[in-house]
Amino acid sequence: MVNEFRLPDVGEGLTEAEIVEWHVAVGDVIKVNDPVCDIETAKSVVELPSPYAGVVQELLVEVGAEVQVGTPIIRIGDSLAETSAPSPETSAPSPETSVPSPETSAPESEEHEKPLTLVGYGSKEDAVVRRTRTVSAPAAAAGTGVLAKPTARKAARDRGIDLSGVTPAREDGVITTADLDSVGFDTGSFVPQEPGSTSGGGERREPIKGLRKQMGQAMVDSAFTLPHVTIWTTIDVTRTSELVAGLKANRDFAEVRVSPLLVVAKATLLAMRRTPIINSWWDEAAQEIVFKEYVNLGIAAATPRGLQVPNVKGADRMSLVELGAAINELTATARTGKTPPADQAGGTFTITNIGPFGIDGGAPIINPGESAILSVGAIKRQPWVVGEGDDERIEPRDVCTLALSFDHRHIDGEAGSRFLADVARIVGDPSAALLF
Repeated sequence: MVNEFRLPDVGEGLTEAEIVEWHVAVGDVIKVNDPVCDIETAKSVVELPSPYAGVVQELLVEVGAEVQVGTPIIRIGDSLAETSAPSPETSAPSPETSVPSPETSAPESEEHEKPLTLVGYGSKEDAVVRRTRTVSAPAAAAGTGVLAKPTARKAARDRGIDLSGVTPAREDGVITTADLDSVGFDTGSFVPQEPGSTSGGGERREPIKGLRKQMGQAMVDSAFTLPHVTIWTTIDVTRTSELVAGLKANRDFAEVRVSPLLVVAKATLLAMRRTPIINSWWDEAAQEIVFKEYVNLGIAAATPRGLQVPNVKGADRMSLVELGAAINELTATARTGKTPPADQAGGTFTITNIGPFGIDGGAPIINPGESAILSVGAIKRQPWVVGEGDDERIEPRDVCTLALSFDHRHIDGEAGSRFLADVARIVGDPSAALLF
């Protein structure tokens, strides 16, 4: 029996995706729900589990190729000896679904003893079992490209190296970053200098696609459809720094990575109570202002594949410990580029933390579907005037700039300023949170 696994719609209205990495090779024995590959959609990188159990017979799509939903990407059979042409009775599911029927996906022997689970759900405790094979060059099957670690693929792209010309040191034929050191740059992807040019180097081009393409278009739409206004304030955040140090020593936060961002996030949620219009949205089609009675707090995260903005659902109902844990989990997943589309949908307000990059401040663009975004700059030790009257003096303090961009169609300067002042008040003196 031979089954073809077709690219499913893993999100709402997905039409195409790019194959980022294969996790299996021809000859591998896999079980239902074993991951077979990573694909990049317009929103995230998603791991595809197999709806079938058996032996990988053929990889039908090369790494880096964009394929339409419904396109066969891999063939899985009971053995390598079978014909690779699937029969109509054993074809993969239609593009509308990625869930196979038990009759076409159940493996023989011991697999009949356990019920099959839906694709994307259930246990993944059984690892892929690889057949022993000897490969002296980058392994490929039916023109599917080479085997390489994800880190090696990224490094090769960054350095302009063609992996097909790299000889792996490992016996299984998988290329690692160490194999790239002995290879020069692939000049085929570079544009040569014009005659008479005195500048060094060349040009390298990358296709605009996937997550980067979607985010780029979203930013253009936001910037040119919303009348942005940005205001900012620079404040003494020494007391927040002291609070963060105390929380790190608190056993309740033993499993939470505490940073000033957590305090800013909590201050944002508290400040919204006095200025709820910050958490609203201008519905142009309905000509209504939609007031959200919940806060899905987005945290912008830079990833190797572009900007992602996962959001903490119901952040306004969380304790400080719960909020910290949720932010930690979301940002850790985002850095891998594998945030599920559901975690990026439905945001109501976003915080972008540019401080780790050493930037003092900026005018951020509002995330589509929202009305405001808060930028948090770097915390730097600077001279600051403290005290009042005769007690005024200059001391070294922790200083930070907060900037708020908002939709000026329905959020006026008074509302925006009040909100930002409340956030600054709490971050400047966390005890002020008791007043909200």
